[in-house]
Amino acid sequence: MDEKSFVIAAACQAVADGDPNAAAHVLRQQYPFAPEEITLRRYGPVESARVFVRDGFIDRYTGNTLVFPPVLRILSVVLPSEFPFHPHWKTDVTHPAFWEVGATVDHLVPVTRGGADDESNWVTTSMARNSAKMNWTLDELVLQL
Repeated sequence: MDEKSFVIAAACQAVADGDPNAAAHVLRQQYPFAPEEITLRRYGPVESARVFVRDGFIDRYTGNTLVFPPVLRILSVVLPSEFPFHPHWKTDVTHPAFWEVGATVDHLVPVTRGGADDESNWVTTSMARNSAKMNWTLDELVLQL
């Protein structure tokens, strides 16, 4: 990782020296941005439920027990003040349980990193863990199932 920091430092130095073209060249050559094509995911509620049942509603990264998301939504409808939910997942108005214990599907190996978009690469995790993992592999994060 240090090498990447040095590339950023070199780009910053080129900018400080008044040469943004040199900075751009350094980045293009040594630390390029290569956006991945966005692909639609092939799982929906039925496939997600199958993965949750297969994994026993256990977060495959932490071992914590998770809750079926519709259960959380029912609680939010019945107890909107005590268990609020926002349709855009605003954290300041959504109960933290939706993030912490709500089950969601994650791609073990991100699709953008060559992982398959099928059940063999889907695992159960929490929304918080899924968001934290983002586009990283388990090796890069020094994690394991």
